[in-house]
Amino acid sequence: MRRQVLENSVMERTMGMTRLIPMLPVKSMPASVAFYERLGFSVERRNDEWGWALLRFDDCRLMVDQSINAHPAAPRQSVLYLYPDNVEEYHRRVRGMGVAAPGLQTTFYGMVEFRIDDPDGNQLWIGQAAPAEG
Repeated sequence: MRRQVLENSVMERTMGMTRLIPMLPVKSMPASVAFYERLGFSVERRNDEWGWALLRFDDCRLMVDQSINAHPAAPRQSVLYLYPDNVEEYHRRVRGMGVAAPGLQTTFYGMVEFRIDDPDGNQLWIGQAAPAEG
């Protein structure tokens, strides 16, 4: 019985997940960046207009984003951004497992992604860089 549950709950190992970067909702991106810089992080990328920054400490990365809770009626506890090898294939598999997932969208920040909620209201953003236009 246990083996059957494990086999049914694990996707085939034909594709991988390349990284996971926590994305924390924050009230003030500049204040959060200053705090994490004091802890040894440096800014890898930052967009003050969006209220978003990607911080790095050696091989560890962390995103802070003040726009996640822009809609107070649906506050988020946390957001995880997953980077599969192939977002289209992963999207099909997630839907095939019965998870209600919206369609793939290309974002203004250059990712092809979809978003789903876990049972506790935390959000998973799942994507990969959009192909370069040429």
